[in-house]
Amino acid sequence: MDFKSKNPFLNNKSFSTTTASRNEEVHHATLIDYNQDMTLSGTINKTLILFLLLTGSSLVIWWMIFNGMNAIVPAIAGAIIGLILVVIASFKPQYSPYLAPAYALFEGLFIGGVSAIFETRYPGIVIQAVGATFVTFAVCLGLYKFKIVQVTEQFKSVVVAATLAIATYYLISWLFSMFTSFVPVHYGNSMMSIGISIFVIVVAALNLFLDFDRIEKGVEQKMPKYMEWFGAMGLMITLVWLYIEFLRLLSKLSSRK
Repeated sequence: MDFKSKNPFLNNKSFSTTTASRNEEVHHATLIDYNQDMTLSGTINKTLILFLLLTGSSLVIWWMIFNGMNAIVPAIAGAIIGLILVVIASFKPQYSPYLAPAYALFEGLFIGGVSAIFETRYPGIVIQAVGATFVTFAVCLGLYKFKIVQVTEQFKSVVVAATLAIATYYLISWLFSMFTSFVPVHYGNSMMSIGISIFVIVVAALNLFLDFDRIEKGVEQKMPKYMEWFGAMGLMITLVWLYIEFLRLLSKLSSRK
């Protein structure tokens, strides 16, 4: 069975633009030079910019929260606005040079708020989650770079299917918990809950391989310059997801001690 997703952050649809179709978009250019091609170094630089924006935003919110600000407000606002920007970029990747930095800033609000909440309950957990996220990223990058893990079409289908299954499960669980007394099995610190968290982390990590592959294919196919921002944004989305899941897993492990 061929599993497909309409979300370009989960497939290669937006990276399949040909040179001819790219030329059709030139008339939309404002400050963006569509005549330049996507490069690996450019994508790396864009990723670093987004990371710095997200980190800076989260640190500011972190400082404000520990000086009396309610953590829930920036966390919810950042999550909602960040999601909206992701949806827009999914359908309009040519606007990524503007949407990606905005996403990083607002997602920083979410990360800062959530991190502060977890840190208050479990001191030291944020550093552990950050370290685990970076180690996972480095390991996956190394496995991809040295071709130890091959991103085949079957690999993509399995990862996309697993990702969509997790998203569907989270959505259904959230709806049921809101309107009924149902308690999702991934809540709490049971072994089942911990096992689910580990599984989700593995799937999130596998999505990094898809991100690396999309970026590499985009460079090979000489995608427009704005796709550097799009690729960097997709990578940041996966890293944020991975970080949040590490926070959840570590909190469950800490509560069992």
